[in-house]
Amino acid sequence: MVCAVSGGPDSLALLVLACAAGLVVEAVHVDHQLRDGSGAEAAVVKEAADRFGASFRAETVTVDAGPDLENRCRQARRAVLGVEALTGHTMDDQAETLLINLMRGAGPEGLGAMKPGGPHPILNLRRSETHALCSDLGLKPVADPTNRDPRFVRNRVRNELLPLMAEISQRDPVPLLARATDNARDLTEGLADLAAEVDPTDARTLAALPNIVQRTALRQWLTDAHGYRPSVAELARVLDVVHNRATGTELAGGRRVKRTGGILRLEKNE
Repeated sequence: MVCAVSGGPDSLALLVLACAAGLVVEAVHVDHQLRDGSGAEAAVVKEAADRFGASFRAETVTVDAGPDLENRCRQARRAVLGVEALTGHTMDDQAETLLINLMRGAGPEGLGAMKPGGPHPILNLRRSETHALCSDLGLKPVADPTNRDPRFVRNRVRNELLPLMAEISQRDPVPLLARATDNARDLTEGLADLAAEVDPTDARTLAALPNIVQRTALRQWLTDAHGYRPSVAELARVLDVVHNRATGTELAGGRRVKRTGGILRLEKNE
């Protein structure tokens, strides 16, 4: 298994636990070249990989400064690591992701945040536990100063919003937020099962179903069959076509949904 290891406590704990589980591990460090000295952090990862019996690979990517930097860094990492690489996201990261998605107006799928298992095997661990594991093993994680940079939304959620929520509620909000993601995921998986039984191109049948099932069926149709993930606004316009309030609507990427004889068709504009 490929493990994404930045050298921080979460990813080092992931590396240790993956090796302890008997996996054949390749630890991959990705340097985004966004700050001085970042390349030297690969040595921390290599030392840990050697100690616990994993192979090691260092990669360098170029990410220019500018808007949406977090997302562009994530995409650059994934291009190098592959979609099945394991990451060291914890329950604390899950809570942060839920709050970020809420602020973006996410639907039920976004409120499910990251799905446990697969690429996210330690989502049930707390950040305090990964720190403790590194301390117990004498590992010295990299201290990444960008984790304190208020330019990044996640850092403000982590360092300002979650502590404020804890102060207001007088309790640790992270387990509660993580439970909310589980509930949202159960809901979306149940809706997906219902929507899978529906022909999403049959406008008359689709229009008779509950609105949330209509939306889910259309999203699955556009995503699974055509490799296109529609926005909330685009889904609303497609629903207008379903209910015969419009004969068609334009979508991103030069796509268009049209209704002919009660049947929906997705076309690519010339």
